[in-house]
Amino acid sequence: MHAFDILGDPVRRRILELLADGEAAAGEVADVIRAEFGISQPAVSQHLRVLREAGFTTVRAEGTRRIYAVEAEALHEVDEWLTPFRGFWEPKLAALDTEIARGKRARRQQESS
Repeated sequence: MHAFDILGDPVRRRILELLADGEAAAGEVADVIRAEFGISQPAVSQHLRVLREAGFTTVRAEGTRRIYAVEAEALHEVDEWLTPFRGFWEPKLAALDTEIARGKRARRQQESS
């Protein structure tokens, strides 16, 4: 399955967002996803399984709990696909960074006057 097939599902994207903050137990993930999407615990487990089998997450046992974490290597395919498109936004982000720095400098100069 292609990375974008996996990431095309909003539930799986949200799970990865949750795990981007660090490891989480399957039950913790399920609680958030059930509250936000109104799906059953078995449905959340299915999404976790798809992510695990596609290599987007890892899982380890800790007693009776299953601890999930993002597997960053799987996101490499997405990063590679985006490479040709970076030219569209990188100059704009650099210009924004310059303007933010100018604004900060101007505020400091006003405060010291």
